[in-house]
Amino acid sequence: MGNSALKAHLETAQKTGVFQLTGKGLSEFPEDLQKLASNLRTIDLSDNKIETLPPFVGRFSVLKSLTLNHNKLTALPEELCKLKKLEALHLNSNHLTQLPTAFGQLSALKTLSLSGNKLRTVPTQLCSLRHLDVVDLSRNQIQSVPDTVGELQAIELNLNQNQISQISSQISVCPRLKVLRLEENCLELSMLPQSILSDSQISLLAVEGNLFEIKKLRELEGYDKYMERFTATKKKFA
Repeated sequence: MGNSALKAHLETAQKTGVFQLTGKGLSEFPEDLQKLASNLRTIDLSDNKIETLPPFVGRFSVLKSLTLNHNKLTALPEELCKLKKLEALHLNSNHLTQLPTAFGQLSALKTLSLSGNKLRTVPTQLCSLRHLDVVDLSRNQIQSVPDTVGELQAIELNLNQNQISQISSQISVCPRLKVLRLEENCLELSMLPQSILSDSQISLLAVEGNLFEIKKLRELEGYDKYMERFTATKKKFA
């Protein structure tokens, strides 16, 4: 991709506040974007070959949405955590093994997609994010869900296609959690905390493709209570 093409994209972005450059084989985050640090609201650099994000990414003070799906990121810079206006962060299909220590400072974050990375745990930093609605951690290498999950503020948590065999019962105290997706993991029925059914806010529990038959779930104590929430929610959206 030539400089003139990039220049045209930058000029458009200056007017619209949106910079989108996908599937162009970029190996790095365009340095020229720095010039637009104070007026870009959306950046989408999906389907490229970007391996690192530069520290100057922290200067995009009005950025609301950052999308870097299908790149080659192995880590994120701490500077990313300075983006106080960031509401949506999409990093599906990269090679991330962890999140920056200060990730909990992304105080406006509502949507976080980290599907198809190499995370081994549910990052504890997520528990500091008060406005988080949807967290997608599907297709990672997560083996257990820790006690800290009880502080998560998300409405939907997607853990499909991991290697989860243990879940802390603390997940039942998540104050806003309505949708919990655990399809295609390694869960035995005995490892599914009963409190998810009897004492949580969860009204959609997706557990197909684990090490038990779905009909066995119906025999658990608390299943009736779960079905009441499930039915009430369905009626609301019907």
